[in-house]
Amino acid sequence: MGKKGFVLALAFLIGCSPGIKPEDLRGLGLGDVGDGGHRGPVVAAGEAGPARFAAALLAAYDPLRAMRTAAFADRYYREPANEGFEATLDHVLDELRALGFGTEERLALEVLETPLRRPAWTPRSASLELVAGGRAEVLHAFSAPEDRDRTMLPAGAPEADVAGPLAFALDELDAGEVLVTDLPLGAVLEAARSAGAAAVLSGHLAEFNVDPSGRRRHLDAIHYGSAPGRGTLPVAHVSPRTLERLRRAPRGTQVRLRADVALEERVLRTLVATVLGDGLPGQAVALAAHVQEPGAVDNASGVAGQLEAVRALVGLLWREQLEWPARSIVFLWGDEIRMSRVFLDDTDLEIVAAFSSDMTGASRAATGALALLERAPDPGALRPLPPDEHTAWGATPVEESELDRSGISVVARMALVDVGRAAGGWESSEHPWEGGSDHDVFLARGIPAVLIWHFTDFAYHTSLDRIEHVDPAELERTSVALLAAALAVADPRPADLDRYLESLSLDRRLRQQAARDAGDAELEAAWGEWCVDAQLWLRALALGLPFDDPLRR
Repeated sequence: MGKKGFVLALAFLIGCSPGIKPEDLRGLGLGDVGDGGHRGPVVAAGEAGPARFAAALLAAYDPLRAMRTAAFADRYYREPANEGFEATLDHVLDELRALGFGTEERLALEVLETPLRRPAWTPRSASLELVAGGRAEVLHAFSAPEDRDRTMLPAGAPEADVAGPLAFALDELDAGEVLVTDLPLGAVLEAARSAGAAAVLSGHLAEFNVDPSGRRRHLDAIHYGSAPGRGTLPVAHVSPRTLERLRRAPRGTQVRLRADVALEERVLRTLVATVLGDGLPGQAVALAAHVQEPGAVDNASGVAGQLEAVRALVGLLWREQLEWPARSIVFLWGDEIRMSRVFLDDTDLEIVAAFSSDMTGASRAATGALALLERAPDPGALRPLPPDEHTAWGATPVEESELDRSGISVVARMALVDVGRAAGGWESSEHPWEGGSDHDVFLARGIPAVLIWHFTDFAYHTSLDRIEHVDPAELERTSVALLAAALAVADPRPADLDRYLESLSLDRRLRQQAARDAGDAELEAAWGEWCVDAQLWLRALALGLPFDDPLRR
């Protein structure tokens, strides 16, 4: 975590009240965040591009305030338009209005409303009891939004009060029994329903959910997921430890599942906060942080980190410590994937690039996760060669016609390196495109986009993803890197060009040498062609030329 991360996390976890300020922690070596660097292509040194913004944003960013927002969101099981989702959006909305969004001339604020396909779902309480010998043993339960076992109810699960004897295989399941399985709910639900099951309990976890520390914390992890089809069959998730407890239960043992949920007809809200550009306000860079999902890393950290980055930027602009960007910068909060579609369908702005802020604050010490740049689709997504490798999330097939031919990944890589240098050290890495967050929406519409996130986080999509897994210093660095990259695109300078092109040249030499070493002439040629297009895009960016101008060479 580093000394700064440790001190800030300690300050937060022992009672980070609104009265704590960064100056209260001076003298504790906050600048020392340890050694480290970017695992990936080298970037050219210099103060151009994202480096123009990194130090100022770091100085203005308040990681403790970001942690308070993350902790607020972490109190809730957030699903589209449900009570926790709405409370988190209201919190962000109040903070944005306090900054002047919606009242100041150059700070626009919109709340886009779209219909929900189904009622908003809020879990109230649930319990799973093992009943044997006239006694009931509580295996999992929650009665408040912040309780640890809340993910035992998959999103969309129905109300329930059912009991039945245990069954451990579909081919042995009789009507009225409760199926217990280590398979995902989606793999067994319809068959269990057809067999007349009273309920289904799943102890499924992904392979990457195994605790890398050896402490076996995953044994108490409860998977987070959705109830397939949102039908009427009662369902619940259980931890691996509970799964084994059920498997050891004597014959004739029964379980009882109770679940209380609220369903409400609501509209889905998307928050759009815009810093209007000075010169090219009709063009914009977008940053998206999704609200739904109950995790602290995923994605209370992205919500909080982006909000604090906005606060830092606005303060620097009003104090004239940064110049107002030429292009507008749009910040989105809402339902993952859907909010970006809603925004793009609604806006009259020309979006020139986008960044997804997802899982931005993971503590390396607590989760094992590393800060990552997921590049836009480039030839590395066709056939990755060293130093590239895919994460445990896994590769998604890409055709050469689907490649993004911009230089957005070069800018984002430089932002990670520049923030690391300004912060005194930061270990980060990158990988080819895999997909799965809001950047995909922009890419699908021909808009250059990348994701900055943390993986492999063993607590991902489990009940263990809570606020103690968020490192305030890591949240600060990642959020600043995202905004520094966005500002470099929104407010380009001709002096950026040499650094961009030198960095791209270093990237090209690395990629083509790897292809030659692998005897892959086709991939070597693909990287050469891609770098020519990226060079044109970076030249257009730095010189203020239209990105689609055939004369921009």
